[in-house]
Amino acid sequence: MNSDVQWIGESFTPDDIWQHRVQKVLAHCQTPFQEMFIVESGVYGKALVLDGRWQTCTGDEFLYHEPLVHTPIVMHGHPRRVLIAGGADGGAAREALKWNNVEEILLVDIDGAAVEACRKWLPEIHQGSLNDPRVKIEIADAFDLIEGTRGWDVIIADLTDPIESGPACKLFTREFFSFCQRALAPGGMFINQAGSMSPPLMEPLTRTAKTIASVFTDIVVITANVPTYGSPWGMILACDHRLNLRPDADHVDQMIQRSTNTSFRMFDGRTLLGLLQTPKYVRDQLV
Repeated sequence: MNSDVQWIGESFTPDDIWQHRVQKVLAHCQTPFQEMFIVESGVYGKALVLDGRWQTCTGDEFLYHEPLVHTPIVMHGHPRRVLIAGGADGGAAREALKWNNVEEILLVDIDGAAVEACRKWLPEIHQGSLNDPRVKIEIADAFDLIEGTRGWDVIIADLTDPIESGPACKLFTREFFSFCQRALAPGGMFINQAGSMSPPLMEPLTRTAKTIASVFTDIVVITANVPTYGSPWGMILACDHRLNLRPDADHVDQMIQRSTNTSFRMFDGRTLLGLLQTPKYVRDQLV
C-alpha cells in the first residue's frame, strides 16, 4: 500500500480479498516496527492500518473494544488494576476507565509513533483516555515488561496479528502467556485478541487457544462481530479458576449500573451471556 492508493486490500486466502476504499490518507510513516497509515475510509470513518492490516476504525470499533474490555472486568467482579498490552489507539483504555473501581491502567505499547499518531488523529476512539491521570503509558516491549510485573487484576492483550516479522509475534507464545499468568493477582482475568473465526482462517486462533489453555486452568473463546474485519473475530478469555459461562444477565446489568459512569453501546448482561457461548464448530477444534 502507498500513500496515493484508493483501496486497502487484505488477502484472506489465495482466493479471497477484503477491500476498503480510502478517501484520504491522513498520516503515513514507517515506524521502527511497522508501516502505519491513518486513513479516512468513508462510511466507517477514520481507520488505523498497520502493515497493511486493518486494526480499528471509528465506525465500528466499539464492537471490538467493549467485549474485549468489559468481559474480563465483569467476570473478575471488582478489578482495580488493569494492564493493556498494545492498545495504541486508546480504545481499550477508554472502556476500562468507565469502571469506577479501576484505579490504575498501564498501557504498554512498543511503538511510540503509533501511540502519538492515534493521540493526534483518532480522538474519536481514545476520547482523552491517553491523557487520563489513571492511565500510565509505557513505550516498551510488553514481553519484557510483563515478565517483571505482578499484581494485575485484568490483563488485556490488544495486539496486532502475529505476523512473523511484526512486533506482536512473540506475544502469542506459551512463554508470554506464562508471564501474563504470573503477573495476575489471585482471581485475575486474561483476555487475548486471537484472530478470525472464519472456518478457513481459524488455525491461528485454534493454535493460540490451545497454547493459552496449556497455561491457564480454564478458557473460553468469545466472538466479536466487527464488520470491517470481514469475518467474526475471536477473543480468548482465561483464568486460573472455573469460568461461569452462564452469568445472571440481570445481575450483570445491576453491576454495570452500580459501577460504571456511562452507558455502553453493545455490552450488557444479555450480550455477555451470548458472548460466552462459543459456537460448536470452534469448540470442536479445541478438543
